[in-house]
Amino acid sequence: MRTIDKLLGAHIKLAPVLIKRAPMLTLAFDARCKSRLAATLDSGEEVALLLPRGTVLRDGDVLVADDGGLVRVVAAPESVLYVRAPDVLTLTRAAYHLGNRHTPVEVGVDYLKLEYDPVLADMLKRLGALVDQVEMPFQPETGAYGGGHRHGHDETFAEDYALAQQVYGEHHGHAHSHEHGHAHEHAHDHDHDHAHGNCDSSCGHGHDHGHGHHHAHR
Repeated sequence: MRTIDKLLGAHIKLAPVLIKRAPMLTLAFDARCKSRLAATLDSGEEVALLLPRGTVLRDGDVLVADDGGLVRVVAAPESVLYVRAPDVLTLTRAAYHLGNRHTPVEVGVDYLKLEYDPVLADMLKRLGALVDQVEMPFQPETGAYGGGHRHGHDETFAEDYALAQQVYGEHHGHAHSHEHGHAHEHAHDHDHDHAHGNCDSSCGHGHDHGHGHHHAHR
């Protein structure tokens, strides 16, 4: 049995003929979220999927087996709710309420798509959305802060992901700097008290004390 253990990045360009000739691995979304999986190619060959944890496969991804052979990922049709709306506001409200419930959602220009759920279907209809149960490939958004392996194929992904990481980094960096600065200042205050209690002018710490006091105020 061959082992598939490598995912080619979107930046790696392959000849279209190689991709076309590669056997297909057709998987529903739940299976594409698993990094360890026993699967069967469309050709009937059984393979073992062994990818880095957190990998989420997308339709069109190209995998490499341990013998160097290529395998093309295909998103399988599955039962989903296809959501449209008579206006942008209604679709936006639908997306908001689904997000509030942490529901995996595929976001299109004028539609939303989510796994079939009769309760959510009823909620969406009450909001004024148009909901159909259909069999279609499902490829939802993943977390904006890097929750899981992402390597978007759309042109805007790199910018969206970079922005999300920048915002997260700035927030984390600010909190860390503030905490460090507070602890550092406290330490110098302690040294200041110690100098008053244990040294006089003959100890030769006058310069050190002055420097520490100035640093704490900075």
